[in-house]
Amino acid sequence: MKKSLYKYLTLSLIIVSVASCEDILNLEPAQSLSNETALDNDEGVKQALIGAYDNMSQTSLLGGELMRNAELYGADNEILWVGTYTAPREIFNRDILNTNGDVLDLWTDAYEVINSCNNVINALDVVVAADQNRVRGEALALRAWAHFELTRMFGQQYEAGIDNTQLAVPLILIPTLAFGDNVDVTRNTVEECYNQVITDLTEAESLLPESNDVFINKYTAAALLARVYLQKADYAAARDAANRVIASGDYELNNTYAECFAQDDPTDEDIFSAENSELDNSNVMVTYFAINDFGGRADIEIEESHLALYDDLDARKAMFFVDGDATFTSKFNNEFGNLSIIRLAEMYLIRAECNSRLGTAIGAEPVDDFNMVHTRAGLPAEGAVALDDILLERRLELALEGFKVHDIKRLKGTISVMNYNDPKMIYPIPVSEIEINPLLEQNPGY
Repeated sequence: MKKSLYKYLTLSLIIVSVASCEDILNLEPAQSLSNETALDNDEGVKQALIGAYDNMSQTSLLGGELMRNAELYGADNEILWVGTYTAPREIFNRDILNTNGDVLDLWTDAYEVINSCNNVINALDVVVAADQNRVRGEALALRAWAHFELTRMFGQQYEAGIDNTQLAVPLILIPTLAFGDNVDVTRNTVEECYNQVITDLTEAESLLPESNDVFINKYTAAALLARVYLQKADYAAARDAANRVIASGDYELNNTYAECFAQDDPTDEDIFSAENSELDNSNVMVTYFAINDFGGRADIEIEESHLALYDDLDARKAMFFVDGDATFTSKFNNEFGNLSIIRLAEMYLIRAECNSRLGTAIGAEPVDDFNMVHTRAGLPAEGAVALDDILLERRLELALEGFKVHDIKRLKGTISVMNYNDPKMIYPIPVSEIEINPLLEQNPGY
């Protein structure tokens, strides 16, 4: 049985807290820890790395808001927000104020991850030699992941074949060690941000082991690279990265689609996942998609226009159910269960799409990768597929898992009458950040 990352993190942080209770009131703020305080020895640096993972598990990031808000942003009449909270409603309506709390939380928490990673990288000299590559690789991967999510939410879509000078977010590559560090920074371009993310993930993949207990390993980094390359339409690189994950043989598709969701533990298909517990529950996918019976608020309903996309024989359609007069998904019906972040099915579909676009068959023919996912859903194998077939399969397989708005952008689609590159299709820079640092230029329209 695969182990859970965040259950491990919870227990680890409790142990650290208990062991350090006498000194807890004397610690400096987490984002300005001096090397003398916490990063002057091997154990301190490794605990700081665990802290970076814990920051990445916050609600605004892998705790589910990244996924939920990507679906709300790209809802396009397929899901409906009926909740009372203002921040997600603004995102759903694509009418976001520059004071939006979800937007601010993403910005703040992502930069906390980045700073934790920068502190770890800066203190590698005190880590035992045998572990330095692994520790550096994990920190680089987490830093890249945070920068990537910031870039595609605050910066316009990467456009292949042009110089992407549109503004994204500040690239922070040195640690904040004292108050005032990294304050007067400007926004880097989308091109610069993608280049740095790819540089970090490429190095991380080269440094990390194939197996790394519950933490990011070589293939997690490769899977993230596949996502990044696909988002920027570098199809050969995306194909090859996905192929490395598949060819590893370390992961396999679950027998049924339903087995991928609401499980107590990670499954064989999970390349990276987050598991919650009663002690540390930050799975907002449950909170907003699930009905009350499963610990949720029933704030997101599934519209008929989405259900109509499925063949009646498709096992994925059976993941929806009616409660009262509304339809909901059962993907997140385990309040303290596993939240899949990266699944192997995604890698098959990336490889299929890229091979189809390029007319290649690296790893497998596009139809074979398509059928791996398609037949698992209980549908008959196809003899041939077009690119549109693969894109629809991706839409159904990964529905409600945080891909919607990003796929609309990379495919240059529309949401209602709003184009993928409309100024309102990216977040505003939080006004509180601009008040602190006037060098941060606001996005147009805000």
